[in-house]
Amino acid sequence: MYEKLENVGIAHFDVKSQLPRWVYESAMRAAEKGVEARSAITNKTELKLRQQDIRIGIERCIGGMPPSDTPLNPKITGTVIGNGFRVEKIIFEPRPHVYATANLYIPDGVTDPRGAVLLLCGHREQAKHCDEYQTVCHYMVHAGLVVMSLDPVGQGERFGFYDPETKLAPMTSVTEHENVGRQCMPLGDSLARYMLHDAVRAIDYLCTRPEVDPNRIGVTGHSGGGTQTSLVMMYDHRIAAAAPGGFIMNRHYFLLTGKAQDAEQKWPGFSALGFDHEDIVLAMAPKPVRILATTYDSVPIEGPRHTVAINRRFWEMYGRSEDLDIFEDENVHRFTIPLARAAAQFFSKHLLGRTVENSTEDIKLIPSQQLWCTQSGQVIGELTHAQSTHGENIGRLAIFERSREALKEDERKKQAIEWLRKRVFSGREQCELNPRPSGGGEVANMWIIRKIWWSQTGLLNHGLQFFDSKLAGTKLPVTIAIWDGGSSQLQTHAKWIEQTTASGRLAMVLNPTGIGPLLPHLNSPTDKPFKRFGMMDRYTDELMWLGDSMAALRTYDVLRAVELACESTNIDPSDIRLYGNGRYAIYAGLAALLDERIRHVSMENRMSSISDWIKEPFYDETDSLSFILPGMLRYFDLSDMDNWLNKEGKLTIPELKV
Repeated sequence: MYEKLENVGIAHFDVKSQLPRWVYESAMRAAEKGVEARSAITNKTELKLRQQDIRIGIERCIGGMPPSDTPLNPKITGTVIGNGFRVEKIIFEPRPHVYATANLYIPDGVTDPRGAVLLLCGHREQAKHCDEYQTVCHYMVHAGLVVMSLDPVGQGERFGFYDPETKLAPMTSVTEHENVGRQCMPLGDSLARYMLHDAVRAIDYLCTRPEVDPNRIGVTGHSGGGTQTSLVMMYDHRIAAAAPGGFIMNRHYFLLTGKAQDAEQKWPGFSALGFDHEDIVLAMAPKPVRILATTYDSVPIEGPRHTVAINRRFWEMYGRSEDLDIFEDENVHRFTIPLARAAAQFFSKHLLGRTVENSTEDIKLIPSQQLWCTQSGQVIGELTHAQSTHGENIGRLAIFERSREALKEDERKKQAIEWLRKRVFSGREQCELNPRPSGGGEVANMWIIRKIWWSQTGLLNHGLQFFDSKLAGTKLPVTIAIWDGGSSQLQTHAKWIEQTTASGRLAMVLNPTGIGPLLPHLNSPTDKPFKRFGMMDRYTDELMWLGDSMAALRTYDVLRAVELACESTNIDPSDIRLYGNGRYAIYAGLAALLDERIRHVSMENRMSSISDWIKEPFYDETDSLSFILPGMLRYFDLSDMDNWLNKEGKLTIPELKV
């Protein structure tokens, strides 16, 4: 009965292009602020101020850094003899009970402190002991460099969900990163917080080694390792040279790829602060930087070329233009042998003061199991009280819960509402609603009016108004419904629609941004837009870089729908209610906190708590970014929201679910 209404489009406006266009234009406006700020730098003093701002900014965006004054408790668990070098197997604690595993490559015959390189691995499950990253280490150690290859969380010997009984991990690498990374975000954190801190503590360890000159430490990595390298470049002033690979570009070129971001690449608010990839490189000036790039990469080659060209003038201020360059290999996305050789030559020149030519004949890889720092191959289950990132998230959650509970409820509510209002309204461009009908119809004894209106400049919203045909021409009380899928899920909610209209109310099914007929165009009919790294994740990622979120944007959409109801000639503005169902019910609850015109809100099948979701080790990632307000749990949880709405007499929650 509702099928035709579920599949109908919107005439006269290209609504399926509006979210991609709006996000892109917003990103470009933010990027232009960065262009202007960098262009205004005319001397070394101004450059240093920008570098300080970048360091402060990235730390703020990832949630602040954990303390670095805890004992590293390093242990050498074994040594492997290689071809002209030895490999020490290291375990250290970047944070208490968090065990990092690393291989330290030391050339034979080292007698004095020398240059060293921290290698940060990309998304290879075996990480430090896989062939790709072993090969890079071999080229650099043969060049005479000390090399420390570090396992990222979720990789190598650091599988966070490893089961020592079955010897299996249900998720690793990118999957684990995304799983725990999303749970970082309501805490105001990013997975980058932990990856950067691991790298900083690895540098702390290198500084303790007698073979290493603390003033000659470099960093390199590719793909996810390139991301980690970029974080270190912005944050740790001890780095003497850097060679990031497979990551450096800028927002303009990245948006053209149509890709979502990995968890460690989500730095909420970074674009809003006027920063871009150009600033990653600028942060190192005038220290030596070589960008490693492949011409057939998913990272468009135009991006790193542009960023190097834009930044060269900052090195020229110091008369060191030759210390910034780019090395390109005609290849796909990986740390190729030509890139490994280029990295070895670069670091040899700048950290050892000599030129080397590496030979492939010198490379004799070591069987991966011989490089394990643990006996089992995993820290979880072998080392006492070994902590995973999921566990660290739960620990952070407890800190914020105690902080909230320490406040009197009135003060906690005041702070929470002020914070929420800022998140929902900040940066919105007010515009007239200019509502207009966009068709209609009739189902059984109900009439339907389809309407569209402007929520923000460039973003139309859409809703279907259902009411009893006998009440046509009457001002009716309204219940605005917000549920997963919007008007594409009418049949699923038919009973609610019919009961609401039978009670004499107008039922308005809202399609906020990106929902129902407002879903952007798919690249192919088989696309799944709400899957992990799908189309909607991509737009949500970019909103977070802009200091926004899909949850905040859609909550604003709900408030604009309330405003529409107040201005509609067929609606009684004294009786506006909200009904939420499913994950999107959170938008109804948040809107009810902010708008006194909303008399009542009812929510069904809603998650009971963001905190409980964070504690859940395995969850459905589908569309899970849509309900995340970065930093929300520093101020309140859904239970607080429910309590405050209940005290105002606004709330009905028939059934909750995690």
